[in-house]
Amino acid sequence: MSQKPSKPPKQTENIREGDKPKVRFITIDAEDAGQRIDNFLLRTLKGVPKSHLYRLMRKGEIRVNKKRIKPVYKLALDDVLRIAPIRVSEKTDNVSTGLNIVASLEQQILFEDDRLIVINKPSGMAVHGGSGLSFGLIEALRALRPDARMLELVHRLDRDTSGCLVVAKKRSALRNLHEQLRNKKVQKFYHALVKGHWPTKLTRVTEGLKKNDLKSGERVVVADNINGKESETRYKVLERYRGATLVRAFPVTGRTHQIRVHCQVSGHSIAMDAKYGHEDFDADMKSKGLTRLFLHAASIEFTHPKTEERIKIEAPLEPSLEKLLTKLVKE
Repeated sequence: MSQKPSKPPKQTENIREGDKPKVRFITIDAEDAGQRIDNFLLRTLKGVPKSHLYRLMRKGEIRVNKKRIKPVYKLALDDVLRIAPIRVSEKTDNVSTGLNIVASLEQQILFEDDRLIVINKPSGMAVHGGSGLSFGLIEALRALRPDARMLELVHRLDRDTSGCLVVAKKRSALRNLHEQLRNKKVQKFYHALVKGHWPTKLTRVTEGLKKNDLKSGERVVVADNINGKESETRYKVLERYRGATLVRAFPVTGRTHQIRVHCQVSGHSIAMDAKYGHEDFDADMKSKGLTRLFLHAASIEFTHPKTEERIKIEAPLEPSLEKLLTKLVKE
């Protein structure tokens, strides 16, 4: 199922020979045609500040078909870019493939071809660097696939949520899947262990959701049917335990923390949810060995951008979650 990553853009020379930068020529193929040149250059020349690229275009140091262009110029098939010698910063995505957490990601790849990677994201790993993190999953994947010309997140998962995450290897695949997401053609199902007895008849939660920024800088989401955004999550009971229920959640809309808040406002917080959890329930689950949020993106289904076939990818629960379930008493 796995295939080699796509080839880099056709070019006559590398950006430098040893330490000396050289002129670079790139011929635009069908994959890159249609996008603005500034966006293309930001992705291709990682480490070069946007302001510097704009200055080079103004000075004619970056040309298309020997002509000066503006940053809004849209690239066409077979356009030839001439890029003057640029010294690229070396402090980009310096993530060692020897790190255990990075090396282990190879084993978490559920599907890979020339368009996509679907990975079973570990809990506790952010999807990208920032907020004090030196790197996230996307930076780690770029370290694992250094020859991939692009790797971009199709969607996101909360840092503490595990499961199916889709990464695009081509711009066309990214556009295609974003359109499917907008048109609700992508189905994502989550498994969550929640507090108490989830009623069988409770199949839909439609509380509006509103983001609030606390004085501490922390962002929380609250239910607000007046000022909040319209939201809907559908639920199905999978298994009942003494004091807990394993449910399947299907987010019809894709709001921040949607499943977590909809569980909370229904009176059935997700186990070990630091923001929206129930203290006593969390203490009970922690005593049984649970150390992370019990929310897992169990499967994702979409139309493949290339083959146009519907595919469904499933991600197994990590062993710690499976082990917890064996400790619970079924009703």
